Amino acid sequence: MQVLQVISLLLDYPKVELLDVVPELRTLVRNSGERTALSTAQQEALDDFIVRRTSGNLMDWQSEYDGLFERGRSLSLLLFEHVHGESRDRGQAMVDLMQQYQQAGLEIGVKELPDYIPLYLEFLATQGEDNAREGLAEVAHILAVLAARLEQRESDYAVLFKSLLELAQVEIDLSDVRTQVESEKRDDTPKELDKVWEEEMVTFTGNDATSTCPTAQNRPAEGQRRDQYIPLNLDQLSNVKNAADV
Repeated sequence: MQVLQVISLLLDYPKVELLDVVPELRTLVRNSGERTALSTAQQEALDDFIVRRTSGNLMDWQSEYDGLFERGRSLSLLLFEHVHGESRDRGQAMVDLMQQYQQAGLEIGVKELPDYIPLYLEFLATQGEDNAREGLAEVAHILAVLAARLEQRESDYAVLFKSLLELAQVEIDLSDVRTQVESEKRDDTPKELDKVWEEEMVTFTGNDATSTCPTAQNRPAEGQRRDQYIPLNLDQLSNVKNAADV
């Protein structure tokens, strides 16, 4: 499901290298309709996002990105931040997800957090369409909340998460999610950010959680794509067997 690679790139920190592959990205989006169940309207919205973002000033885009995803936790691009927060369960969930990556033949650096959404999408893109949809469906509730929060902030990044929800083919009433987030307290204000800095930072396997997030350069190589039959289950990853040789 190559469109997941496109969305992964767009959700990662904007880099100048991205500007060099705009035609390829747009072509992948245009070819993502029938096979991936991405509607024409959503394809157009995704294409508009690419054109608008890559046509503007890169530094402005980077600054806006930092303001959205690096301030506060409500728009964190770390999946387990929204599930486990600061609890110890988060560390075990990351270990389990790392094991699943390894079973699929995906190698990531020791400083890379496995629940970083762009990295997770890169992984799903190698797992065949059925497994990719299942993997998206398992985190659809997180994707829906992020879409609603971005809408509330009038950010066009909501388009990316709506595209992921379409690809997941799950029924989620976004109007209910929008109602839920309306009453949320913003966590990106100076006062709330000061509270965060006062708390102990989460660490994973002895590494600082503030380490640089993985980028599209860490996508799986062709030789790592032992994929099509690996079931995705974030709750029981430790029991997953590598079925790639079936």
